[in-house]
Amino acid sequence: MRRTEAHQGVRMIKFASILSRYEAAEFGVLEAAELLGVGERTFRRWRQRYEDQGEVGLRDRRLGKASGKRVPSDRSEEVEALFRTRYKGFTAKHFHEHLVKDHNFGWGYTWTKTFLHSKGLLEKAKRRGAHRRKRERRPLPGMMLHQDGSKHVWLAGQPALDLIVTLDDATSQIFSAFLIEEEGTASTFRALAEVFGAHGLPLSLYTDRGSHYFHTPAAGGEVDRSRPTQVGRALAHLGVEHIAAYSPQARGRSERVFQTLQDRLVKDLALKGIATVEAANLFLREVYIPAHNARFAVAAAQTGSAFVAIPGVDLGEILCVQEERQVGCDNCVSFNRLKLQIPESPLRAHFVKARVKVRQYPDGTHAIFHGPRCLGRYDEKGVLQEGGLQEERKAA
Repeated sequence: MRRTEAHQGVRMIKFASILSRYEAAEFGVLEAAELLGVGERTFRRWRQRYEDQGEVGLRDRRLGKASGKRVPSDRSEEVEALFRTRYKGFTAKHFHEHLVKDHNFGWGYTWTKTFLHSKGLLEKAKRRGAHRRKRERRPLPGMMLHQDGSKHVWLAGQPALDLIVTLDDATSQIFSAFLIEEEGTASTFRALAEVFGAHGLPLSLYTDRGSHYFHTPAAGGEVDRSRPTQVGRALAHLGVEHIAAYSPQARGRSERVFQTLQDRLVKDLALKGIATVEAANLFLREVYIPAHNARFAVAAAQTGSAFVAIPGVDLGEILCVQEERQVGCDNCVSFNRLKLQIPESPLRAHFVKARVKVRQYPDGTHAIFHGPRCLGRYDEKGVLQEGGLQEERKAA
């Protein structure tokens, strides 16, 4: 994924937070490196560069530079032509050996195999059935979160609703749970905002392969990492690894929690006479979740936390739908059957033909950004809101 200045900002904030905890002897080099997703040697090098140069030393020196390992387009075209004509039917390994020996090819076998797969010239080998064993919990809270939804008749006499639950792998503690009519991108952003805002960023998020989480070209097949969804984009921006589950058994921890909830929560809601979504969500937040965690959460294998605080980052401007649009001749932006009128701005007379970003927030409201500047904020019906004009916010 292409690196941007915004990614650099999040990277620096996470590093500074973990470095301060390392210097306070909260954990050692190995743990600090693991929380950053790098090796010990890399962490030591970053720490030295930070001490010598400050934040400038942490800037990714690859920004704006083409990779020195990239295969030139003329060579990749040559490889494709050779396989289609002279080496058709060869295995990737056999073909690569001939490329190196007979065609002065200096790039690796992995690139060759991946390239042939991407062109549809070679089928991927079927995965072997692995021996299944119980997966051990992560040792620290915040190393992995599970998020899932369960469609069920949670309220007696009401239609089935989705219960969205986000819980910790290390402790099974529920961090967020609420009822909603239908699971989707908006409910995911709502849950992530609740958890990230209260606890900080986790290392990873484990989910099923629902269409709001991943693009999956073939039903039941592998996810397409080259086409991130809105959720995938936001998680990548924040540096949170997104892990896809490939079987119901892989989500056993969250499935067992839902079994408990379908038994206990339904009875508790009926016992209290709760019949509306609003009242149910209030009960979940203030009564049920604290009691559930006290009863069912377990202690983590290690003391401490892997959550990383990111002060100064506006999560609301990241955990939202973001799509690019071109401003029409009427100085309006069309988005989801809405016409969003750009108001007068001191920046320029109009924005006709300009490329802008439209953000749709989980509560249904909208905003239009031109670069880092907010041109206008709108309610769920597209009506311009007062007080939100020409607001300058750093683009997420």
